[in-house]
Amino acid sequence: MSPAPQTQQFNALVLDETDGKVSHSFKTLNTADLPDGDVTVAVEYSSLNYKDGMIISGIGKLVRNYPHIPGVDFAGTVETSDSPNFKPGDNVVCTGWRVGEAHWGGYATRARVKSDWLVKLPSGLDAKRAMAIGTAGLTAALAVMALQEHGLSTESEGEVLITGAAGGVGSVAVALLANLGYRVAAGTGRGETHEYLKDLGAAEIITRDELQQAPRGPLASERWSGAIDNVGGPILANLLASLKYGASCAAVGLAASPNLETTVLPFLLRGVNLLGIDSVHCPNVRRLDGWGLLAKSLPMEKLDAITNVSPMADLPELAGQILKGQVKGRVVIDVNS
Repeated sequence: MSPAPQTQQFNALVLDETDGKVSHSFKTLNTADLPDGDVTVAVEYSSLNYKDGMIISGIGKLVRNYPHIPGVDFAGTVETSDSPNFKPGDNVVCTGWRVGEAHWGGYATRARVKSDWLVKLPSGLDAKRAMAIGTAGLTAALAVMALQEHGLSTESEGEVLITGAAGGVGSVAVALLANLGYRVAAGTGRGETHEYLKDLGAAEIITRDELQQAPRGPLASERWSGAIDNVGGPILANLLASLKYGASCAAVGLAASPNLETTVLPFLLRGVNLLGIDSVHCPNVRRLDGWGLLAKSLPMEKLDAITNVSPMADLPELAGQILKGQVKGRVVIDVNS
């Protein structure tokens, strides 16, 4: 347990709401204003995810209480702790638990959370790389782990399909699976990302038009040994119909639609599995395994190559860009710049 410091000032991006309209500004606050929690973290980096873009832009009613500090993940060092599991100076990462939505998040130089929400960074990861991985990368790792637990191996015939491959989850999934020895097909609707995805290790590029082309019947030819879907809607339904017998799809994002128009035939006649991946309320033991897999098996030189570090001042503009699909790779926010 560490002694509580005197009240300190810290900088943050703060959202306010007036007459239903969300606005943002950079403010100086006091640590006494931080929400309850037993660990205070000196934040070094956060990252920019699609959900962050929605929150900053006031889309989707993801935030109900204002003023609010967004940022759905962060990494830094423990400053004060009332938990026996953490001591000042520990390098930690926080993802999930509705941080940046129901609880003040990472776009600030200080954050206070429950100790159960924190994970100590494994060897080989610093705060910047942890946020280059971030919520998106952890989600990708959880999806890979789920596929492997349901039978996917490098001995499986056929490619592993990643839809929405140029996004945060997709980019890390492509690099991770390729480095683990899988043959990866990257699905994308953005022609300018083809070389980018091949550099990450994709063996084949699948266009959005091909992914959107529905099979003539409830089943298509068996093609994929597994899949990670970041899109949802018709694309998810189509790929379920073309999974190999006993193969699995880990569903991560529902950007197109949460609706799933399919039949039970892929499940009954081919024994396919639809696996839901939730990185928000994921148990800490599972998070530790995910971060361990990333530290051990994600090619860090490829991670560094797709990482762009930006100052806090660029957040509003970047939020608009990520909503328009104009961001590729990982955007890391240096909250102290």
